[in-house]
Amino acid sequence: MTAGSTRRTTAAHTRLAAVGAIAVAGALLLTGCGDQTTDKKTSSAGASSGGASTGAPLAGKLPASVRDKGVVKVGSDIAYAPVEFKDGSGKVVGLDPDVAAALGKQLGVTFEFQNGTFDALLTGIRSNRYDIAMSAMTDNKSRQQGVDPTTGKKVGEGVDFVDYLTAGVSIYTRKGDTGGIASWSDLCGKKIALERGTVSEDLAKSETKKCPSGKKITIEAFDDDQQAQTRLRSGGADAASSDFPVAAYAVKTSGGGKDFQVVGDQVEAAPYGIAVGKSSTQLRDALQAAMNAIIKNGEYQKILQKWGAQDGAVKESVVNGGK
Repeated sequence: MTAGSTRRTTAAHTRLAAVGAIAVAGALLLTGCGDQTTDKKTSSAGASSGGASTGAPLAGKLPASVRDKGVVKVGSDIAYAPVEFKDGSGKVVGLDPDVAAALGKQLGVTFEFQNGTFDALLTGIRSNRYDIAMSAMTDNKSRQQGVDPTTGKKVGEGVDFVDYLTAGVSIYTRKGDTGGIASWSDLCGKKIALERGTVSEDLAKSETKKCPSGKKITIEAFDDDQQAQTRLRSGGADAASSDFPVAAYAVKTSGGGKDFQVVGDQVEAAPYGIAVGKSSTQLRDALQAAMNAIIKNGEYQKILQKWGAQDGAVKESVVNGGK
């Protein structure tokens, strides 16, 4: 997202894996979790809470306050399968929770996922509701600087990103009903459903400016991706857009693979990053060290393989690599 304060993909991401590669995730149920800020349930990944584990090799890199607490509070829009979502039993699962659990082993802390709407996650960091945000969030300059990419205006303090994956943005339609849509330029005069605050929304806004008079794109933005999928499935939109791994998972699982199809190529390749407040430099550096440790020991690659995301692997985690 991309947007002033928090969009899921602002410069989307590189190709993850093909739809068929998400075999392990295929048995899980897509559940529309949306904004559940009143839901008291959270999900933890990593070491058990109550103080950092003394056996964790990188525990000493954490700020004392986090190490003593033993918990990292993670803001996440837990309705973005297969990156983060709830399975049929209500457990938070996905690529991000698995990566967080691996980081927790290195740092000796629990990563506690707390659900919220995507476009409020960075605000949650600024208000200290979350320590970090991990939600398939694209690392880009506007988020780093706290600038709304549409208006160019400052909307808040920026964040730093610990990058860990690359992906791209895709368009998908009802299966067998593409309406001639194969690229963003084909959306003129059409209606697209997408999640609010994402790069998909930014791309749609940018593209509609190029459309001829009377053939602008009708953009319907929803609180979460599941609502956008429902809109498309019901025939209320001509197409939908989301990050490629999410679009691929929807194509693979929705209606047993009979509801949707991806059209055209991915665009706007960019990194996913873990968002950390500008003042939390020690936490940021600890996360980067832990990420590079799991890349080196091979656990990272196993997680990406599990979720069909191996094509988006990075060789090294960097800070603020987004453009």
